[in-house]
Amino acid sequence: MIKYGFGTIIDMSFDDAIVRVTQALQDEGFGILADIDVAGAMKKKLNQDMPPYRILGACNPPLAHRALESEPSIGLLLPCNVVVRQDGAGAVHVEFMDPNAVLELVNKPEITALASEVRQKLESVSRAL
Repeated sequence: MIKYGFGTIIDMSFDDAIVRVTQALQDEGFGILADIDVAGAMKKKLNQDMPPYRILGACNPPLAHRALESEPSIGLLLPCNVVVRQDGAGAVHVEFMDPNAVLELVNKPEITALASEVRQKLESVSRAL
């Protein structure tokens, strides 16, 4: 597994996975600030086909507010990216950015604690899938 994220493979269609992930994130207090259709962009910009691939920019407003209060430039590391992608064999992967790996760059105890809290919430989302 990659050092900057964690995830799972889920047994459902890509479209159903998007709905399920969005709901599970909402259940943990996250909303979707951005929804980037990478496969659609590659088709439009490069005329290249690829399996479905979306990046969801997830944000938990109270946690984001705490982070921004502590470190105003932390917006460079926000929101929490969640990738929903289908591989060539048809399996659907859901992958979460690891806030511990990214936010340790800030080197502030309050941000480290916050990153741990966010990671726990994202792990709950992963388990709920």
